[in-house]
Amino acid sequence: MAVSELYTKYARVWIPDPEEVWKSAELLKDYKQGDKVIQLRLEEGKELEYCLDPKTKELPPLRNPDILVGENDLTALSYLHEPAVLHNLKVRFIDSKLIYTYCGIVLVAINPYEQLPIYGEDIINAYSGQNMGDMDPHIFAVAEEAYKQMARDERNQSIIVSGESGAGKTVSAKYAMRYFATVSGSASEANVEEKVLASNPIMESIGNAKTTRNDNSSRFGKYIEIGFDKRYRIIGANMRTYLLEKSRVVFQAEEERNYHIFYQLCASAALPEFKTLRLGNANYFHYTKQGGSPVIDGIDDAKEMVHTRQACTLLGINDLYQMGIFRILAGILHLGNVGFTSRDADSCTIPQKHEPLTIFCDLMGVEYQEMSHWLCHRKLATASETYIKPISKLQAINARDALAKHIYAKLFNWIVDHVNKALHSTIKQHSFIGVLDIYGFETFEINSFEQFCINYANEKLQQQFNMHVFKLEQEEYMKEQIPWTLIDFYDNQPCINLIEAKLGILDLLDEECKMPKGSDDSWAQKLYNTHLKKCALFEKPRMSNKAFIIQHFADKVEYQCEGFLEKNKDTVYEEQIKVLKSSKFKMLLELFQDEEKALSPTSATPSGRTLLSRTAVKPAKAKPGQASKEHKKTVGHQFRNSLHLLMETLNATTPHYVRCIKPNDFKFPFTFDEKRAVQQLRACGVLETIRISAAGFPSRWTYQEFFSRYRVLMKQKDVLSDRKQTCKNLLENLILNKDKYQFGKTKIFFRAGQVAYLEKIRADKLRVACIRIQKTIRGWLMRKKYLRMRKAAITIQRYVRGYQARCYAKFLRRTRAAIIIQKFQRMYVVRKRYHLMRAATIVLQSLLRGYIARNKYQQMLREHKAIIIQKHVRGWLARVCYHRSLKAIVYLQCCYRRMMAKRELKKLKIEARSVERYKKLNIGMENKIMQLQRKVDEQNKDYKSLLEKLTNLETTYSTETEKLRSDVERLRISEEEAKNATNRVNTLQEEITRLRKELHQTQSEKKTIEEWADKYKQETEQLVSELKEQNTLLKKEKEELNRRIHDQAKEMTETMEKKLVEETKQLELDLNDERLRYQNLLNEFSRLEERYEDLKDEVNLMVSIPKPGHKRTDSTHSSNESEYTFSSEITETEDLPLRMEEPSEKKAPLDMSLFLKLQKRVTELEQEKQSLQDELDRKEEQALRTKTREEEERPPMRGAELEYESLKRQELESENKKLKNELNELQKALLEKSSPEVTAPGAPAYRVLLEQLTSVSEELEVRKEEVLILRSQLVSQKEAIQPKNTMTDSTILLEDVQKMKDKGEIAQAYIGLKETNRLLESQLQSQKKSHDNELEALRGEIQSLKEENNRQQQLLAQNLQLPPEARIEASLQHEITRLTNENLFYEELYADDPMKYQSYRISLYKRMIDLMEQLEKQDKTVRKLKKQLKVFAKKIGELEVGQMENISPGQIIDEPIRPVNIPRKEKDFQGMLEYKKDDEPKLVKYLILDLKPRGVAVNLIPGLPAYILFMCVRHADYLNDDQKVRSLLTSTINGIKKVLKKRGDDFETVSFWLSNTCRFLHCLKQYSGEEGFMKHNTPRQNEHCLTNFDLAEYRQVLSDLAIQIYQQLIRVLENILQPMIVSGMLEHETIQGVSGVKPPGLRKRTSSIADEGTYTLDSIIRQLNTFHFVMCQHGMDPELIKQVIKQTFYITGAVTLNNLLLRKDMCSWSKGMQIRYNVSQLEEWLRDKNLMNSGAKETLEPLIQAAQLLQVKKKTDEDAEAICSMCNALTTAQIVKVLNLYTPVNEFEERVSISFIRTIQMRLRDRKDSPQLLMDAKHIFPVTFPFNPSSLALETIQIPASLGLAFISRV
Repeated sequence: MAVSELYTKYARVWIPDPEEVWKSAELLKDYKQGDKVIQLRLEEGKELEYCLDPKTKELPPLRNPDILVGENDLTALSYLHEPAVLHNLKVRFIDSKLIYTYCGIVLVAINPYEQLPIYGEDIINAYSGQNMGDMDPHIFAVAEEAYKQMARDERNQSIIVSGESGAGKTVSAKYAMRYFATVSGSASEANVEEKVLASNPIMESIGNAKTTRNDNSSRFGKYIEIGFDKRYRIIGANMRTYLLEKSRVVFQAEEERNYHIFYQLCASAALPEFKTLRLGNANYFHYTKQGGSPVIDGIDDAKEMVHTRQACTLLGINDLYQMGIFRILAGILHLGNVGFTSRDADSCTIPQKHEPLTIFCDLMGVEYQEMSHWLCHRKLATASETYIKPISKLQAINARDALAKHIYAKLFNWIVDHVNKALHSTIKQHSFIGVLDIYGFETFEINSFEQFCINYANEKLQQQFNMHVFKLEQEEYMKEQIPWTLIDFYDNQPCINLIEAKLGILDLLDEECKMPKGSDDSWAQKLYNTHLKKCALFEKPRMSNKAFIIQHFADKVEYQCEGFLEKNKDTVYEEQIKVLKSSKFKMLLELFQDEEKALSPTSATPSGRTLLSRTAVKPAKAKPGQASKEHKKTVGHQFRNSLHLLMETLNATTPHYVRCIKPNDFKFPFTFDEKRAVQQLRACGVLETIRISAAGFPSRWTYQEFFSRYRVLMKQKDVLSDRKQTCKNLLENLILNKDKYQFGKTKIFFRAGQVAYLEKIRADKLRVACIRIQKTIRGWLMRKKYLRMRKAAITIQRYVRGYQARCYAKFLRRTRAAIIIQKFQRMYVVRKRYHLMRAATIVLQSLLRGYIARNKYQQMLREHKAIIIQKHVRGWLARVCYHRSLKAIVYLQCCYRRMMAKRELKKLKIEARSVERYKKLNIGMENKIMQLQRKVDEQNKDYKSLLEKLTNLETTYSTETEKLRSDVERLRISEEEAKNATNRVNTLQEEITRLRKELHQTQSEKKTIEEWADKYKQETEQLVSELKEQNTLLKKEKEELNRRIHDQAKEMTETMEKKLVEETKQLELDLNDERLRYQNLLNEFSRLEERYEDLKDEVNLMVSIPKPGHKRTDSTHSSNESEYTFSSEITETEDLPLRMEEPSEKKAPLDMSLFLKLQKRVTELEQEKQSLQDELDRKEEQALRTKTREEEERPPMRGAELEYESLKRQELESENKKLKNELNELQKALLEKSSPEVTAPGAPAYRVLLEQLTSVSEELEVRKEEVLILRSQLVSQKEAIQPKNTMTDSTILLEDVQKMKDKGEIAQAYIGLKETNRLLESQLQSQKKSHDNELEALRGEIQSLKEENNRQQQLLAQNLQLPPEARIEASLQHEITRLTNENLFYEELYADDPMKYQSYRISLYKRMIDLMEQLEKQDKTVRKLKKQLKVFAKKIGELEVGQMENISPGQIIDEPIRPVNIPRKEKDFQGMLEYKKDDEPKLVKYLILDLKPRGVAVNLIPGLPAYILFMCVRHADYLNDDQKVRSLLTSTINGIKKVLKKRGDDFETVSFWLSNTCRFLHCLKQYSGEEGFMKHNTPRQNEHCLTNFDLAEYRQVLSDLAIQIYQQLIRVLENILQPMIVSGMLEHETIQGVSGVKPPGLRKRTSSIADEGTYTLDSIIRQLNTFHFVMCQHGMDPELIKQVIKQTFYITGAVTLNNLLLRKDMCSWSKGMQIRYNVSQLEEWLRDKNLMNSGAKETLEPLIQAAQLLQVKKKTDEDAEAICSMCNALTTAQIVKVLNLYTPVNEFEERVSISFIRTIQMRLRDRKDSPQLLMDAKHIFPVTFPFNPSSLALETIQIPASLGLAFISRV
């Protein structure tokens, strides 16, 4: 498409303007080719004619669409030209208050002249780790890009900051260094990053000054190299300086100042240490009062002095050196006040004892006479002699100023060297990032040597910049494989050659300086002669012979030649330097001691330093005259060399550019001067970047972004699966000129203006669609209005027509009534006449029809008779004919058959004569006989069957007969019964009649009673009514009083509640603040503690000397190869191969140890049995003694205890028998074979153990549990049956007796008491009998259960000898038999009581269900153990194959034999665990250090390690061993800390130990014995409380540890979620198609289309599900889970909101909808997890309000009021920031006006909130651990064998 086609009506263009540089206008008609004038209308409404240039006919530049205005990157603009750049910068700076903008690879920074809250640490954290194009432009983004490229590409980086004075270069460089220092940290504890930042205030104080353009202008250039190690942490820095403006020391222009340090000294003159300097006010000194502006508004020089001294101290410049620096600076000030008196025109003198000079000499430590002499004289040396010459007053003043400048430059040099020494690192530097803060292009009314050097340096930098930009463009085109042509860009090499080439300006200047009588005029003439008319870039002013003009890349600059030679020479009298070198002041000597050795002395260079390469150069021997030769090098020569070295350094790095722009010359905040801005944009190369970009393909889209943006231009059939081909097809149809775009590998490249054309087409398409939508909506509205009007009209019509219809209906009713009357009258007349006629007609018809019928009947009778006659006649004739024909036929047949028979007879006669015939006949006969025989047999069979049937029928008949007889008998009996019933009925009827009589009598009596009751009722009702009236009156009075009291109480309650709520809120806030402060201090303490541990480890490593030989690794660092372990013996051995290589002879004792262990267990059980038996006998005797009548209280629990002890005894007997059987079987298995293979897999012993594991153990465990359940039920029933104690307490009786003073009362009480005693004695005897009976029954039942248990054991012993299949079948058969017998027994027992039998059946069913559940659990355990056995069997098999030696029996037998000791639920466990003191490290190792959440720990009871540790603590408390308690708790806490330090980045590990630490803390509280914690315990749990020690202090330590773990958990969680949040919450399009894609710039942003590698909202929700599942799996407290989720949601909301506030491209209406949808998904997740009351939703409120703010209307005052009331969770800064950043994605959206933002600010000015822009994403809410007691009984806890804790035992 031709560009001219875009100039249509209403198109907007830019036209030049002398005031505003460019003005916007609109075309009033289409432009046609050849038009010389364009009709335009300006924005203010004025119309004008714009004339085109007749030569170039260049059209005015087009304006970009409004949607592109305010873009982050200028290269994203469709039209790239000067007015578009200027307007975009202005809109961002003025309207959006955004000071940073990208221009390709350049960051344009506009000085706001106002402090902005965009440089805090929270902003640094927000930009850290982000891609450069993903966030809004910022100096931190450039710094992050440089840091990231350094780490990624292993290449050094440079950040080049340039701009005019006052543009903000120094501040930008300072913030870049602050970013590096904050993000990277330092590699050592020397705080290198703080030192790097501390160098800024020092260098600013000695190198910065106030100018008319800037209050803190850098008057020197500097290049700071920040060094990094291999881990990219700051290790040091190095600074290079350029071209210090020494002339400022002695001269300042109007409204300017000297260097800051002088004014800081004067402001601090009153300090005691500065008294010797004899300083005063700044207006007293000549060197500080020339500018007339010694004070800067808002700056306190005294405070700045404090900061400078602190920075010097931090950088290692001690107080002595600091005072030396201040002494020299004070000397310079006093030197400036030295005055001269003229003696004549050629000589001058200094007054005697001149005070300023005296002070100067005292401070410098030099002789007054010598200094005063050489200030007024100079030494001239000729070839033959040397003589002293006096100088004039002017020359003396110049010499004084030169000396002051020289001293200051030397001091500047010295400070820079010491700063570099302080920043120097002994660690090897791996890479660096250089920050170049250098002067920008300068042009003034009078430009001298300084401006010449500055502009020369900018020419070099611009050349390097152009080459870099061009190189990047070329790389981009080659990467995308598109054809490219050489782009023409401005090359300033001719200008550089003019300055630095041979016979260039600098060369001629140095040559003139060598001339004895060289002058500025002669040098100017040489320039004219050499370059004028030979170089197009060099010109001569028309009105001057002492100036020249150079055409720089930015502008033409006229330089005045006056002073060039003097400044280039930088002459200082040598005699004055010698006087200073003879000083007694040591520091002054240090300044000048290296003057002759230095390659670039200050007298020859402006900065005192040259750029040296980083490679060390070995110094060569000095040649005679070398020092003097070097001393004669000019400033220009040295500056050129240092500039070349700087360019070499920059070329060896990857550059990043920051161009600082000064918006106005008056330092007004947020004021934009277009003229000044355009000058700087032209000078800093931004427009050149734009021009290079515009020359190629400036607009670049990925195929997916292009498709998403311009999908509206395609039809459905045009959309292909291949996005690339789809985009190609669309572009070929839309843009016919193929040169306007190119297709790359991943992007589409467009020429300038093409995106605007596509946007125009898209906007037209959307406009048509909008018109269609408007048309439809308006049609719908009008139709709705029409239907409403139609409905109203119909309603009116309905009512009118109804009235008319009613009138008409009335008329019709009347008419109808008249007609009906007429009808009935007429009908009556006609009906009467009709009836007469009908009667006559019927009579006539009956007569006529009778006659006709009779005639017809006669005729039919005759015809019938005739037919009968015909029938008989015709039949006879037919029969005669038939018989005749039959006879003839029969005769013919007979004749024929006779003939045939004769013929057959002849044949038979002939055959009968032959023999063969007889044979055939015989054969046939035999067959017939056989057939007949068969038939006979069949008939016999049939006969037999029939006979059987007959017998059956007979038997059936007989039975039926018997039945019938019985029925007959039964009927007879029933008949007799019926007769008897009839008799009974008669008797009943008689009884009924009698009862009826009684009923009549009763009714009569009832009537009399009712009458009396009615009368009584009436009297009662009358009385009640009177009482009611009185009651109502009393009620009213009472209600009135109650109401008054209630109102007063309510008022008092409300006031008290308000006060209480306010006080509670304040106390909660104070508590949270205090808790947060404490937890922050705890976090800092833990960090310092970790650092201390690290340092201690490093010291130990450095101190320890490694010994030769094998070094064992710590057991805590060993890794578990398998998640399942079965024996502690295996885990105790560290080296498996060594264990496998042991000789087999040493393995036999392991079997014996197992044997002895079992035997020992048997003896222990026997001893325990004996002791229990003794105790049982003793208690029985005691029970018998206490059963007396005199006891007032009888122990109700004694019988239950006796039964319980007997149950225990029976249980122990059964265990003894079982263990003896197992021991015997094991002995048999071991004695079968004595070889070591007895314990190998498949051996008898191995099989026995496996079989016991799979069948016997589970069966016995189930039986034992059933027996224990039944016994406990019996005991509980026994306990429930207790005598009702109705006896009066003796104490109460005594009190009552004391109260009874009357003897009669005492006697009556005594009689009653005797009766009560007798009654109680009888009840006691009856209860005793019932109790004895129940006791006997229970003993009998126990005996039967014992016998049953013995039978079970015998059965098991028998089953062991059977094969597995038969064993299972036998077990099932036995179980069926047992259950059948049991059912029969109970059925007989409860035969008389069906309710008890039914309750027994119900309990039996419940027990069956419980047993089935237990069986399922046991099956799961068996399957798991079988899998583990298979794994171990496989490993053992592999080891047997791999090694020739036999395997130790203990190593294999321990695995299956260990489960033989199955933990049993013994009722006498006290919930304690016993361990030896030496086993404490093993306990910590296995339970804490080696325990992993995945694997073993997942299958444990939640909090099992905490329970085990507490049970160990309980045992130590039980033993009253304080040392053991202290050691265990300390080891536990240290072990947990070690685990978290080693695996602290694993969420599961941290969550697991947080859960266990909290559970341990809760156990210490629950069993502490304190009443507040014991109220939730069961009586059994209260028995387990600690008795000897108060562990409250350790509870505090554990609470602190839990806080540290919680904070570590939050950090781990944050690290996992951090990469997902921005991508999932902001960038990913959860609702596809809502967000539009805007044209991207060179800084490629992250696409909102989700790629395979990007995170989505589903990723966040999946991660949240993982977090929640892990925490629930570990048994974390629900309240703690809620706090973790709340913190997680806060981090999500804070990070999302912070990124939203820093990304202009995300602040749109559609993005607000996406955010609200994402938040709703998170809320839905909270509902699914029942976490809505956790407070997590409230933490998202700022994000929700920000999303709502993006979607609400933002026009009127009502909208502003709604926004202020809605956004109460956002700060004023955040609301204003969102409104400023709001960016329309489509043309149909509108920007927020500045007036509306001002209105919002005015309404919110009284709101007191934080000025901070971003939320603190690192904030952690204070955590609390609400007490959560456990209902788990400690005595029921089992220790899995997988933990390897065999060395601890339950107590």
